[in-house]
Order: sequence, then structure tokens, then C-alpha cells
Amino acid sequence: MERLIFHVDVNSAYLSWESARRVAAGEEDLRLLPSAISGNPENRTGVILAKSIPAKKYGVRTGEPVAMALRKCPHLILARPDFRLYEKNSHDFMAICGRYAPVVEKFSIDECFLDMSGTQILYPDPVQVAHTIKDKIREELGFTVNVGISRNKLLAKMASDFEKPDKVHTLFPEDIPTKLWPLPVRELFLVGHTTAEKLERTGIRTIGMLASATPAYIQSLLGKKLGQQLHDYANGMDSSPVLAEPEEAKGYSVSTTLAENITTIEAANKILLELADSVTARMRADHVKAYCIGVSIRSYDFKNRSHQRTLSEATDVTKEVYEVSKNLLAELWKNKTPLRLVGLSLTQIDHEGISQLSLFQEEEEEKKRARKLDQTLDDIRKRYGIDTIQRGAILHSPHNVGKKYRAQITEADQDIKTDSNQSEYNRPDG
Repeated sequence: MERLIFHVDVNSAYLSWESARRVAAGEEDLRLLPSAISGNPENRTGVILAKSIPAKKYGVRTGEPVAMALRKCPHLILARPDFRLYEKNSHDFMAICGRYAPVVEKFSIDECFLDMSGTQILYPDPVQVAHTIKDKIREELGFTVNVGISRNKLLAKMASDFEKPDKVHTLFPEDIPTKLWPLPVRELFLVGHTTAEKLERTGIRTIGMLASATPAYIQSLLGKKLGQQLHDYANGMDSSPVLAEPEEAKGYSVSTTLAENITTIEAANKILLELADSVTARMRADHVKAYCIGVSIRSYDFKNRSHQRTLSEATDVTKEVYEVSKNLLAELWKNKTPLRLVGLSLTQIDHEGISQLSLFQEEEEEKKRARKLDQTLDDIRKRYGIDTIQRGAILHSPHNVGKKYRAQITEADQDIKTDSNQSEYNRPDG
């Protein structure tokens, strides 16, 4: 059976969802005005999280400081983020997709893959049903999406990134030479800023040039695994399935793009505690532990760095993960440049859950107390909601991000450590 895959991507998600709410209340449509979602618009110290097309015409960019955006566009309308609203709209648009597709895979808060293979009798014209899905989302929820159609996930994703907003595009294998290969190499999925610079320095400027190079040459530039993967992608090759349920995680990660730049180790540590609290709770829910802890940072000038450490014993204890991550951050960052992003990853997952007893009674008692605290917090949140209780250091942090970060549990977390590809791909600013 020939595969048929759709990729559905919300257009400028955060801004679209805020705009739809305002339009429903009889207010102006932010999508038609120079506008943006940002943190702390009052004191101009936040960053732009999403922008409208009119704002983009003024040169406003995602991730830049609000003050810089306002210099480019003094009449820019700014709105605060609302992550409860985003979660609700994410659930609702994917529910509409589920009316038409046998299998829906949530890829991030604002995009999903649909496996439409075998639906030709119900939907003889794939383009027509894609328009139906797109239009239903717009009519029922008030925001627009792009839909990409192809034979695999990669090409469907690339197709959905073509002209926006509110469009349906196809990119079948026979279209690769005319639609994919002329594109700049940095537009290929998983090619982030650092990787693009490496390729462009060698004269590889388009996806077609990457596709025509030998795999061995690309591997010599980027490493064996990533080099092979990007060469395959440039040739439109991807056999990954659309999964109704996520695969067993090989790594757990969470990161936050900060509404305000972090300039002190104390503030950064409070962010780390919240991230550790979030990611270890996910691991405990899955009954797994991790041997390797990694911390990643992105400075205000978009430079990325990471550091990791392997433990002698796997852990799922928030306090233990936090203490290690604090040390990693101290080694990685010397407070020289303000931070825009902080991330925490746990890999080398232990699915057996075997614990090793400490030889020191005091140390073992401390671990028991930490585990009991974690379990108590998990139980309260399960019964009354995730926001009902927070650790004291988080609650009193001036940079408390609450739900202002986006968590991913992905197999790719282990494979992509040296580039910003995953976070760039998942940002909700279509």
C-alpha cells in the first residue's frame, strides 16, 4: 500500500491563538496588525515569542528583545503569552484532524502528522480532504493551518513550510528536483544555524547541492550519523512511521526560552530547579531513571553550548538531578553573557529500575526523604493539577516560568546535541 502522509502546522501559533480569542470577543485581529507575543511588554526586557506577518515586514524577528523590536516598529502591539490557551487550542485542532485520519501523531504543541494511507476510498482526492481539514479548523476554531502532503513525514513537513498562511501544498518524490532542491540548505529539516554555516563554508548552499554530494563527504563535515541523515533528507528519504503513541523514550528533555535574559547564576539555578522538577516527574510517571544528565544554554547572541555528565547510578530524584545540573551549569557558564535559553536533558535511560543501596546510612536516609518529597508532589499534582503546588525556590523566583516552556520526549534528544535544530524546529512561530 502506498503511503500518504499529511503534516498539519498552525500558522504563527501563539499569535494566532491569542488573535482568535480576541476576535471571538469582538476585538481587533492581531494577525492583521503589526503585533507580537512577548514576555514582560511593560518594561521592554522580554523577547519576541511570535509575530504577525505585518510585524515581520518591519523586520521584527522571533527571539529578539522587545526593545529592539519596538525600535523597528514603534507601534508594535504586544500581548502576553497564555499557555493554558495554547494547550487547549492544540488539543482542539488535533481532535479535528482525528476525525479524518486513522492515525494522528502529535509532534509538538502546534503541529502533527496524519497517516492517511488506505483512505483513498473515503477520500479519493488527498488535496481536497486536506483543504477540508484546513477549513474545518479555521471555521470551528478561528485560526489557520498549513497542510503538507507527501509519501513520507519529511517531505510532508517540508511541503507545509511552503507559502503561508492557510495553504495546502504537495511535495511528492517526483517533485523533489523542482520543489525541494532549489531551496537554501538551511531550510532542510534538522539543518540549524551552526550546521548551515559548516555546509555553506564548503560551498553547499542549496538542498540540491547537499543531495548531490557523496555521503562520505557530508559525514566528514558533520559526523557519521547526522551527515548520513541529512544526506538522506536532502534526497527525500525518510521511512519513519506515524505513531499514534510515542515510542519508548531514549531520552527526556525540557527547555525554556526565557521572557527575560538571565544574568545571574542564582536566577539560572532557579530555572534549572523547575526544569529538573518537570523532567524527573515525567520519568517517574514512566517508571524509568537516567544515567546521563546534560545542560544546554543559548546566550543572547544565539550561541549554543552544552555539557553533560554520566552518573554511577541511574536516578529519577529531582534533588539529585538538580544538584548535578547546577554543577554542570557552573562549569559551562561563567555569567559572561546573558542567557536566553536553558535546557536540561536526561539520557541513557534505565528501564529496569534497579536501585543500588548506599553504604552510608545518612546518605541513604537523605535519598529516601528526597524520593518521599517527589512522590508527595507527584500525587498532589495528579489529583489537583500541575500548578497546584511548586517547590519554594521556584515559587519565589522572579523568573518563574511556570508552563512557559515546552517539553519534548523524543528519540532525537540523544542524536542532536551540538546544534539548535530541534528547538528551532519546534518553535511555535510558523
